Amino acid sequence: MGECGMNYVKSEPEYTRSLIQCESIDLSTLAPPGFGDWPRAQEPKDITRPNVISNCQRNFNILDERQQPVDDASASPICPAPLCRQFWKAGDYNDTFASKSRIQNGKSYMHVHPKFLHSNATSHKWAFGAIAELLDNAIDEIHNGSSFVSLDKITNPRDGSPSLLIQDDGGGMDPEAIRRCMSFGFSDKHSNSSIGKYGNGFKTSTMRLGADVIVFSRHIGNRKLTQSIGFLSYTYLSRTGHDRIVVPMVDYEYNMSTDTFEPLYQNGGDNFQSNISVILGWSPYTTMAELMQQFDDIGPHGTKVIVFNLWFTNEGKLEFDFESDPTDIRLHGSDISQAKKSQMSEQHIGNQYRFSLRVYMSILYLRIPQNFRIILRGVIVEHHIIARDLKYPEVVMYKPQTGGIIEGEVITTIGFLKEAPDVNIHGFNVYHKNRLILPFWQLVNYTVSRGRGVVGVLEANFIEPTHNKQDFERTSLLQKLESRLKDMTWEYWDHHCGLIGYAVQKKTRAPVSSPNPSYHSPNNATHDPVSRRASSLGLGSAQHTKRVVSLAACSESQDAQTCIQQRVIKRKLDDFLSALGRGRRQGKVGGNADNDVQCREFQSVARTAKALNQQETAALIQENNELFAKCLQYEKVEEELIYRVSRLSNELREAQNEYVRMLNELQTINDTKVSVLESSRDQGWT
Repeated sequence: MGECGMNYVKSEPEYTRSLIQCESIDLSTLAPPGFGDWPRAQEPKDITRPNVISNCQRNFNILDERQQPVDDASASPICPAPLCRQFWKAGDYNDTFASKSRIQNGKSYMHVHPKFLHSNATSHKWAFGAIAELLDNAIDEIHNGSSFVSLDKITNPRDGSPSLLIQDDGGGMDPEAIRRCMSFGFSDKHSNSSIGKYGNGFKTSTMRLGADVIVFSRHIGNRKLTQSIGFLSYTYLSRTGHDRIVVPMVDYEYNMSTDTFEPLYQNGGDNFQSNISVILGWSPYTTMAELMQQFDDIGPHGTKVIVFNLWFTNEGKLEFDFESDPTDIRLHGSDISQAKKSQMSEQHIGNQYRFSLRVYMSILYLRIPQNFRIILRGVIVEHHIIARDLKYPEVVMYKPQTGGIIEGEVITTIGFLKEAPDVNIHGFNVYHKNRLILPFWQLVNYTVSRGRGVVGVLEANFIEPTHNKQDFERTSLLQKLESRLKDMTWEYWDHHCGLIGYAVQKKTRAPVSSPNPSYHSPNNATHDPVSRRASSLGLGSAQHTKRVVSLAACSESQDAQTCIQQRVIKRKLDDFLSALGRGRRQGKVGGNADNDVQCREFQSVARTAKALNQQETAALIQENNELFAKCLQYEKVEEELIYRVSRLSNELREAQNEYVRMLNELQTINDTKVSVLESSRDQGWT
């Protein structure tokens, strides 16, 4: 299967592990008391299962609420697969059978063609990026009491094919909100902390993952409990040849007197019946009982999104791999050979996030409240903080400016990965409003070792992400940030690469001034043996030998004992050179025999002095190197402790704020419950 135009789907074995019955997590423990005890919706008495196409003429249009007849092509009521199962080839279909837009009452109406659903979804080049959009909606519901978001594989009961389920217990959507959700450009998220902004993420993400999506949402507000169903189907629109986007929706409201959910007729009973007919004919659920059963595990409020008819790769395989790991969802084609599995870089989170949804979800958010859980296939996703993977970390402050005005404040944590230099992973992880936009963003050329293993983490709220939230808009502020991060990489590497075994290219700090101008930092010293410099016994050679010893012996971290040893060596060397100079002058006056004797004496003294100086100099150099290494180690430990104290203080402050917010929300919920109970008591029922 996989060739465009084929109408059959290869069924997979029944997937028995449902969202609620999984062994690892029971979602009923995450819902408020009374979870699962809500009454079922009452089925309209006049609902029938007529021909799907004859009743789809009055479907709800997301851009035009008026009823308008549509001449539909013939189609099967058994919910066939899309005409093409490959996402990148599914953008074309023949709509010549459908009637074109009409002019009513002398006015022209603009419609959005169904092909726009596909072209709009192509903004997501990466399937995991589309899933992240749906997770963002659940994260934004935390302020409405959401405590979890769950993503799982379920089985389409109509044909046994795998589907994708995303569910949360947020505030849910009332009938008006779900219509805005299914429309384009409407967004109810006006908070500065909300991730969503453009009102386009739900459509692009669901249509990128599969050809069809059905949404179940329950909401309580204004003393009304409602539940709604929305159905967006590229399969239905393409196979019936529609030339406009039509989204069937139905709504129900809880009736306290009958203890049932009764239909809300937004545009009359005929329109409601028409929408139900399309949903039952093209969704995974063929009866009203199956449709209403999907609300049983939602509780008093929440949303369930089911994406079905998932897309295939060009090789004819399902884009998602559900079989390799029962607790994960991987992308097909991400299999790593046994040879590469042994490589540390291939198994590192910096590579695995591209193929493993669990790994990607673990780093997707910079901060997650303690009372909120992300669940993938029944197992909680452990939150991973990349900054904790760094050794020798440093915190750098950056304040971008435009026209002399400070645009924001960015705090970047930069350091080496703990596995450096054994892993070939580097780059910056840039978050925006707590959401990861650019993972391991590589800014410098790593063809040489310079910059290898340097990783940074920062939150840049002063620049705007693109619509797919996988990149930033190319503005001057982004270019300035990019330039600063490049410089930051070079600065950190040049001053710290010696800590992971590379040769230091620059001084770790400015040299300490000394009264003796011949004293320099050991980074510039030439540690050649003194004997090589003393092969000639002239005065110039003696002066050069003194300089070499000074270069080898002096260090920024030298202590009093080291200085004393250095002075002792200098004094012995001066005495030796003085004696050597006197012997030379005497040799010039005396005869050859005397000169031979004196030369042999001088050579014996020189050999003794060289051996002594070599041993003492080598010991002193080794001791200085050890002291210097200890000094650097203590400085790094101090910096790490300061950073940890600062981070713990911030986390404690955030936890206190979160605790206060939860208390306020709990008080609000209690007040709402009391108000509902008082209202029900006034109406004379319990």
